[in-house]
Amino acid sequence: MALAVSVYSGRSRKMARARRSYNVAVVGATGAVGTEMLRVLAERRFPVKGLRLLASSRSAGRRVPFRGSMHTIEQLTARAFEGVDVALFSAGADRSLEFGPEAVKRGAVVIDNSSAFRMSEGVPLVIPEVNPHALKGHRGLIANPNCSTIIMLVPLSPLHQAACITRIIVSTYQSVSGAGTKAMAQLYNETKRAMRRLRVSKSQLRIEPKLAAGGGSAGPLPKQIAFNVIPQVDVFLENRSTKEEIKMVNETRKILEEPGLLISSTCVRVPVFRAHSEAVWIETAKPLSVEEARQLLRHAPGVTLVDEPAKGAYPLPIEAGGQDRILVGRIRKDESVANGLALWVSGDNLRKGAATNAVQIAELLFTSPR
Repeated sequence: MALAVSVYSGRSRKMARARRSYNVAVVGATGAVGTEMLRVLAERRFPVKGLRLLASSRSAGRRVPFRGSMHTIEQLTARAFEGVDVALFSAGADRSLEFGPEAVKRGAVVIDNSSAFRMSEGVPLVIPEVNPHALKGHRGLIANPNCSTIIMLVPLSPLHQAACITRIIVSTYQSVSGAGTKAMAQLYNETKRAMRRLRVSKSQLRIEPKLAAGGGSAGPLPKQIAFNVIPQVDVFLENRSTKEEIKMVNETRKILEEPGLLISSTCVRVPVFRAHSEAVWIETAKPLSVEEARQLLRHAPGVTLVDEPAKGAYPLPIEAGGQDRILVGRIRKDESVANGLALWVSGDNLRKGAATNAVQIAELLFTSPR
């Protein structure tokens, strides 16, 4: 899809860069990612001059804290972007398509967390540790990749630079927070209900975790998630892949600038509240030993090597949650191909997979020396 609006004046850019602090808007400020964006802006001490929190009319009037002060949620309108330098969007693709170009028209740089513009020609799709050069020449609109793509590519990028990855096979284990706060509530409520159904006798523990006939759900996820895994993230397409799986394929090719890269993905929702994990297999054009890969990852930006399986040290979502670094471990030779490696990664989908990545992009644009 081509970007409908590409208006962004050089004068506005120069003015924004000259300031020591900036007017920031957070769109979708009451959602899981929007809330995390506020936390990350505060933690990283982004130079916020003025803060505008935007959401639907249902949330307008609510007050939320930021850096010791209370801020009132405003209704999302085009006029709300007047005077805004950077707008962090996390309110879904429909809202981004409607209001993103309007914000750009008014001189804001939009960093969008939805899928609306990721594959649009001329819109940079950026992971700061992987392809910061893609920001050069942006036209006011920048796309944040899918959380699963970010979590995979932060550790794969240094391996690709060293040995040229020719094929990727990935299976994801995605937490329910990736589907929003209502999905988190679904897991919580279903778990409570399932636990009440456990029947204990003197001789055995009889478990009946199924809550509804046909395995249905009472929430946004398509099936019961408590004590279950769901091999569906997003909707199914004509080729029988899900939209999430195709996102990982297309976004990876765009970010790595490898349009012919062979990629196969299977995306699965698991009963974890926060942080995604992924099993990744790669083939490379050049040989890359396990120890060489470990050395590259040990020094890679945004990566923490957790790879002593004999001592029980490997990435876990419960340890990745709440931090910005991607945990990488279980690195081993894939014996099924000539130049193959397998690895396991965990990363916080709300932070590095969304909010932190967006704020890092803003830091590159507004606070990095030029």
